[in-house]
Formats: sequence, C-alpha cells, structure tokens
Amino acid sequence: MAGTSLSKSFRLKPLHNFCTAAAADVVPPETPAVDPPLPQKPVPAPDQEAAANYQAREIQSSERRRLPRVTRQNNPEKVEDAICRMMANRAWTTRLQNSIRSLVPEFDHSLVYNVLHGARNSEHALQFFRWVERSGLHKHDKETHMKMIQILGRASKLNHARCILLDMPKKGVEWDEDMFVLLIDSYGKAGIVQEAVKVFDKMSELGVKRSINSYDTLFKVIFRKGRYMMAKRYFNKMLNEGIEPTRHTYNIMLWGFFLSLKWETAMRFYEDMNSRGISPDVVTYNTMINGYYRFKRMEDAEKVFVEMKGRNLAPTVISYTTMIKGYVAVERVDDALRLLEEMKSFAIKPNAVTYSTLLPGLCGAGKMTEAKEILKEMVAKHLAPRDNSIFIKLISKQCKAGDLNAAVDVLKAMIGLSIPTEAGHYGVLIKYLCKAEEYERAVKLVDKLIEKEIILRSQSILEMEASAYNPMIQYLCSNGHTKKAETLFRQLMKKGVQDPVAFNNLICGHAKEGFPDSAFEILKIMGRRGVPRNPEAYSLLIESYLGKGEPSDAKTALDSMIEEGHAPDSSIFRSVMKSLFEDGRVQTASRVMQSMVEKGVTENMDLVAQIVEALLIRGHVEEALGRIELLINSGCSVNIDHLFSVICEKDKTIAGMKLLDFVLERDFQVDSKSCDKVLDALLAAGKTHKAYSILSKMMEKGRATDWSGCQDLIDSLNREGLSKQADILSRAVKGSEKKPHSSNKEKKKLSAAAA
Repeated sequence: MAGTSLSKSFRLKPLHNFCTAAAADVVPPETPAVDPPLPQKPVPAPDQEAAANYQAREIQSSERRRLPRVTRQNNPEKVEDAICRMMANRAWTTRLQNSIRSLVPEFDHSLVYNVLHGARNSEHALQFFRWVERSGLHKHDKETHMKMIQILGRASKLNHARCILLDMPKKGVEWDEDMFVLLIDSYGKAGIVQEAVKVFDKMSELGVKRSINSYDTLFKVIFRKGRYMMAKRYFNKMLNEGIEPTRHTYNIMLWGFFLSLKWETAMRFYEDMNSRGISPDVVTYNTMINGYYRFKRMEDAEKVFVEMKGRNLAPTVISYTTMIKGYVAVERVDDALRLLEEMKSFAIKPNAVTYSTLLPGLCGAGKMTEAKEILKEMVAKHLAPRDNSIFIKLISKQCKAGDLNAAVDVLKAMIGLSIPTEAGHYGVLIKYLCKAEEYERAVKLVDKLIEKEIILRSQSILEMEASAYNPMIQYLCSNGHTKKAETLFRQLMKKGVQDPVAFNNLICGHAKEGFPDSAFEILKIMGRRGVPRNPEAYSLLIESYLGKGEPSDAKTALDSMIEEGHAPDSSIFRSVMKSLFEDGRVQTASRVMQSMVEKGVTENMDLVAQIVEALLIRGHVEEALGRIELLINSGCSVNIDHLFSVICEKDKTIAGMKLLDFVLERDFQVDSKSCDKVLDALLAAGKTHKAYSILSKMMEKGRATDWSGCQDLIDSLNREGLSKQADILSRAVKGSEKKPHSSNKEKKKLSAAAA
C-alpha cells in the first residue's frame, strides 16, 4: 500500500526501553532522488550559436528550479514532529483529527509512541492516545500504555493514569509490575502516600506479582513523608512473603530512618544487613556518613570513612562532600579544607555542591582568603552553586573584613557564572563603599542598578536596605546628581520603599540645584503616601523658590510646612513676607504675617508695620484692622499714631476714620493730635457728618479734645441743614469748657444726634 510505504519512510527503531528514547535511535529518512532534467525545447538549426546559448539558459533555469526541492528534502520535518506541532497550535477538533489522518494514512507503533513522547503537554498526549484507539487507527500495547502512564504521572494527572492502567485488561493488554511501580512512584512524588499504598496493595488483588522492586519504590514513597513505622511494617510483610531484601533495599531503609532522625533503628537495620551477609557498598557508606552528619557525630563518620577505604571502596565526590558538610556543621573548617585537598590529590573533582558546602563554613570561620580562592576555582571551572544565598554572605564577610576589591570580585564571579545578581548584592557593596568614602565606585554600581533595572526584577529576593541607599542618595543629592538619585529611589518606591530620609534628601538636593518644582513634586508624593517631611527640607525648598523669584510658590510651600505641624523660624517668615511685599502682593504677605504671629513669632515688626501701612493705603482697611488687633492681642506693640500720620499724609480719610473708629471701639490709647489730624482731614474733605460722628464718639468715650476745628464743624453742620446736630455739638463744646467731663445726659444727646 502507498500508505504503508509512507509510514515506513519515517519509521523509528523499536524503543524497548520506554524512558530512554534518544535522538540517536532515529532512523534518518531516505533522501529521494533528484528529479531528472527537464526536457529540452526544440530550437531552430540555422543559428547554432543562438541555439547553444538558449540551451545553456534552459539548463541553468531547470537547475535553479530543482535545487529548492532538493534542499527542502535534505532536512524534512518528521511526521511525528508535524503532528505535535499541529496539536500545539490548534484546538483539538474534528478538523484537526482529519488533518492528521490526511497526513498519516496508517499509524504504526513507532509513530504513535513518538507522538506521545514528543507531545508538548500531557493533555495533547492524552487526547491523541484516546483518539487513535477509539478511531480504530491503532491498538495500544504495553509500551504505549506505559508511556501514557509516565506522561500523566509527571503531570500529576494521576486519576487518568490510574484509569488507563486498570482498563488495560479490557483491551486485552496484560499488566506487568513496572506499570504499577511507575504509578506508585508518581503518587509518591505528588505527596499522596495513601493512594500509593492502595495501588501497592491492589497489586496482589489483581494478581500482579510483587518483587523487591515494588517494595523498594514503596519504601522511598513512605520515607519521603516520614512514615517510618509504616515502612517497618511493610518491611516485615516483605520478609513474610519470602522476598529477600537487597543491598539497595537496605540503603533505602538506612536513608529513610536517618531522614526521620531514628538513629537506633537505622543502626539495627545496618546490623541486620551485615548479619545477612550483605556487604555495604559506596552508597551504603555514603548514607551512613550522611546519617552521622545529621546527628553531628563526625568521629563515627570518620571511622566509617576509614572503613570504606579499608575495604578498597574508593570514596566518591559524594563521600567527600558529605564529610566536608559534616566538618562545616561542627565548625571544623580546617579538616574540611584538608579533605578538599585530599580528594583533589586522588583526582576526584569537587563539584558545585562541594564548593557550596565549604564556602559558608569558610565565611563563618572568617577565612576569607581561602573563600576567595575557592570562588576563583568555581569561576574557572564554571561551577555555579545550587544555593545562591552564599554570595550575599561572601560579599558581606569580605566587606566586613575590609577587602572591598574581593567583595566586588564576588559580584563579578556571579556575573561570570550567569547567576542573577540582585539589589541586595549591590546594596551591601554600596553601603561599605560609602563607608570607605569610595563614592565613585559606588556610583558606578548605582548606574548598573538603574540601567539594568535590577531593583525591579520580580524574582529578586534580596532587597536593597536603607543603610545602603540612604548614604548613596545623600551623596548624589549633595554633589549635583539629584536626578540620578531620584531615578534610583523611584525604582525603590515601586518595590514599596517609603523612606522619609531618602525623600527629604531628594527635596534638599532638588532645592539646592535650583529645581524647586521637582522638590515640591516629591513633597506631594510624600503627602499622598503619608510620609513625614522634615523642616529642613521645607526651608531649603522655600529658599529655592525665593531664589528663583517665585514668592507665591514659596508661600504655598510655607503653608504646607505649617500644615505639616512644623514651626518655621523667623527668617523664613521674613524672607517670604519681604519677597511677597516687594513683589506687590501685600495681601498675601499679610496672610503670611498672620501665620507668623499665630505661630508665636513676634519678630520682624518693622516689616509687619510696613505691610499694615500698605494695607491701609491700598484700601484693605478691614484686613489691616484685623492684623492690628491680632498683633495687639499677641502682645506686640503697634505704633498707631504713626499709622494715623501716614494715612493723613496720603489723604486716606476713610481709612483714617475707620482706624480711629476701631481705636475708639477698643479703647486703645492714641495721641489726641492723631485724632485731630483725622478730624481735620474729614472736615477738609467735606465729610461733615462723618467728622461729627467721630467727634461725638470721642466725647462719648470721655476723651478730652481741644480740637480747634470744632467751630468750623458747627458752621459746616448749619450750612448743610443739620442745625440740630450743630446745636447739640455747640452746647456740648460749651459744657466741656465749663466742666472737665460732659454729663451723661449730654453724651446721650450727642450719640443720638450722630446716629
């Protein structure tokens, strides 16, 4: 059949061992023969040269058309690979199934097995496994069942695996022990011990004979969960069934009991092993050494190590590494180093575990020179440790020992070993470089951190500590590199860092460099995140705004400082007030003055007086009066007489009248001449009734006045038709001339007339 020949052209050699499929076993596809040359077109005979050229062009053209076909056939895609690719890229539908059928008319064992082996995930493999069986395309045998159980076991789809296993007899396929062993092991790796035990017990019910292989697998599963009593019961059951334990069995039992910290039980099994005439092998001795190490009985471990050598069993790298681990655990680092040299002398190459075991011990013992050499060996052999935490210890210890170059070399070694560096590694180096005042080297490390965004790596465990980034940020902000410091800290902020020291350093740095807006933005971030802000940062920010001629922004920063609960000193208030005042923003300066007085700062009174004067002159009388009252209530002295003089000089009669009225209402003491100046100004401005009201209030308050303009005021009142007020004032003036104080009756008349 054509289908048969197509399948055979891509067939693989039979895979007797389901778990050892290798590329070398694949039979390369036969290379098809090159297509024959295309037939030549007839050419006219008379022109032989033209004919020759035409024929040459045709030959070249035919070769160009054939070459791609040959090239494509040199390395064709295998059918099983094509099927796996199709399953990975398309949903499992009838259309996909038809596509696979059109690609492979006939399915044989090798093709089905290799599709299962090459499937991208377990779901693809299971769908293909069931489809070829239900569609009658292929009848599965032990090997494909075994492969499917293995795939599902690795994917922890153990119910599916169990169903496939138990359904095998229905399909006419016999069980064998290896299938159950595989399922038991899969349950064990998934941590489901009880199900593993049930499968093991089910074997006898189903008539599947159990051998030592089944028991060994069960023991490993049980011991991984620390069920040492269950292991003992099944060991006795094994003996009752007449199954003799092997050396491998005893090795598992010893390993399990040591793992469960059952020293005495492990020793009894070791004695039982010897009594049965089973001699220990290297694995046994390694297990014993590891057990002694767990109990920190290194003297006994040494005896076992010597005994192993005495039996002509050459210690392996595992033997030496376990001994080194034990020596490190009991702080016998010199013995560990001696053993390292011994294994090298026997041409036993230390592996990554050996070095990783030794390095922490050297760090703990302060043997940093030796640790440095060990690290060099690891880099030279490109041996990366399994536990990367050793590097942070190495960097820290080298830094504490004062060898910063060696610490930097550790970082370089990590890069050389392709081990991801983390922010914590850089942080330790930066911290100690700053302590040693080697800031330039520290800055270079910061540049790498920022450029590679090492801080933001999601897989990072070691974060940069405040003791590392704060000195660095402070240095950068103090030396004109605040922008770089902010970039560093913004990356730290994305990892949840909210350090007030760093924030305030950034504010100070931006302020000193003349970028107050950037500093204020940092302040806003701190406010949103509830981070406390210090007064020094505010002061520098305010000074920066003032230096750039932006007093309004300086005032905003000052308000924020006060809201934060800080008390600015008098120099800050004065600077802001003066800048606002000189910028013509008198009312804003007045509000700063109010804040200053409310905070108990009563200095800078000369500037305060100028602001009050400016308010009165500009017509902000009510605000000026409020500030005067605040100042007096706060115990500050206010030269009101001077204010009267200034107002009258500027012909601000209404302001003078309101100020005098304010003074009379609160019984403030002023010079009578100041009052006379106001009355003169009102009378001169033709504001007769207002002058009369003020004079009446003065007389009502009992303030003696010898104002020379009284008669002029009386005449003015008469001219304006206010004869009643003129008469009352005339009698009041005459009465005051006779008596030092007017009677209460006269005061009431004056008050009523003024109203």
